[in-house]
Amino acid sequence: MYLLGLDIGSSRVKASIIDANSGYSLETAFSPKIDMQINSEQSGWAEQDPEIWWQNVLRACREAIMEAGIEAHDIKAIGISYQMHGLVLIDKKQELICRSIIWCDSRATGIGEEAYSDLGEAYCLDRYLNSPGNFTASKLKWIQEHHQVTYDQIHKILLPGDYIAMRFTGEVNTTVGGLSEAILWDFKENALAHSLLEHYGIDADLIPDVVPAFGVSGGVKAEVAEELGLKPGTPIAYRAGDQPNNAFALQVTEAGQMAATGGTSGVIYGVTDKYIADPQARLNTFAHVNHQHTDPRLGVLLCLNGAGILNSWLKNNVSDGKLFPDDIARIANEIPIGSKGLIVFPFGNGAERMLGNRNIDAQIHGLNFNIHKRSHLFRAGHEGIAFALNYGLELMSEMGIKQNSIRAAKANMFLSPVLRETLATVSGATIELYNTDGSQGAARAAGIGAGLFQSTSEAFESLVKAEKVQPDEKNKQAYMDAYLRWKDCLVKQLTL
Repeated sequence: MYLLGLDIGSSRVKASIIDANSGYSLETAFSPKIDMQINSEQSGWAEQDPEIWWQNVLRACREAIMEAGIEAHDIKAIGISYQMHGLVLIDKKQELICRSIIWCDSRATGIGEEAYSDLGEAYCLDRYLNSPGNFTASKLKWIQEHHQVTYDQIHKILLPGDYIAMRFTGEVNTTVGGLSEAILWDFKENALAHSLLEHYGIDADLIPDVVPAFGVSGGVKAEVAEELGLKPGTPIAYRAGDQPNNAFALQVTEAGQMAATGGTSGVIYGVTDKYIADPQARLNTFAHVNHQHTDPRLGVLLCLNGAGILNSWLKNNVSDGKLFPDDIARIANEIPIGSKGLIVFPFGNGAERMLGNRNIDAQIHGLNFNIHKRSHLFRAGHEGIAFALNYGLELMSEMGIKQNSIRAAKANMFLSPVLRETLATVSGATIELYNTDGSQGAARAAGIGAGLFQSTSEAFESLVKAEKVQPDEKNKQAYMDAYLRWKDCLVKQLTL
């Protein structure tokens, strides 16, 4: 018997097949082969068509099933991971009303900041563990203010993963984790955030029913089952936002554990059992996949919007698209620590929460035409990502979240020796790398949700650590000098 896991990103969709008996991954496929388009009609806007997500789900599933050489009928459960904070609007026929406003869209920042002030900062942090900020609820308010005709057509609002689950099953529902990511969950009341809905003038009936993250939320309907070769009624048994799920994929489920990812965005995600919030709302606290009101598990999330996008920019513009990411990583590793004074800020993808929703754009400082070549820019870019993540770790430390080790998948930006060695040394944390990804995590989670695994430990028996990166004590001073130069430069920019 097999498990199917899906990871619905803003760049592509991944599908993984896990053998439920051995726990091993048989195949991972992705679609499209070139990153999905993000529509940006105005500065700070970011939209995608959810129908394109669905078509790529179908393609990725077909390829994974075919390449794994299995019978689709033997898939016993499906898990879904998805890009967080997106807004999907459907009508009573479950048809899309418009494109989705996705996670990196910053048009509703002002709306969220005004609500934060009006409701009271202490109130929001106590109830929602966040500012309403630029999250899903504020994006819905933007629709109401600017497109009343669109708003009037809404039957339900969905997170991206809710939409994919609906396309599989025909059932419309969501999760506590999804609502917390949308800033639509009141942790104190353990209920829908009625106070924010009332403040925004949004009808609570637009919010779907809540189902558990682990557990059957619906069965695959006949027409989809026929299209993919699945057995009708195959359960959707898990659903979570990509960052909580990425942490779960690394078996980060308990207080004191920490995960990192370096995909389109760069993320540090620390688990706590306390209802805590960053007083300045630079970090965000969400319900983790195994959160229970009486036994809390919260994920404190640092998000760097421009991590992987900076690497793609280096590839496509500095190398004219002729170098692969591993070539860039190799060339960057040939340059001395500190890039001979060259500094790069990886903040070129909209407003950054970790900077208090400031948008200072990507910046290059200290460029000397007589010294620096593109190889220095490659290293400074990777160092800049590591330095920005460490800056966020310092913010986490102020909240009392500290860790001596960080788990990450051996993929994407964590394939860069410069990034991982720089982060390990300036943070003082050991980085443990695993051969896994979000789609594999979603598949294992589906096995738990469907009752095929009796515990998280059983689901992860086959997960093996691939590599351990220790802080470079010999060169620590050089790394710290470079970080402090970077940080001093950032502080100056933030005071302008």
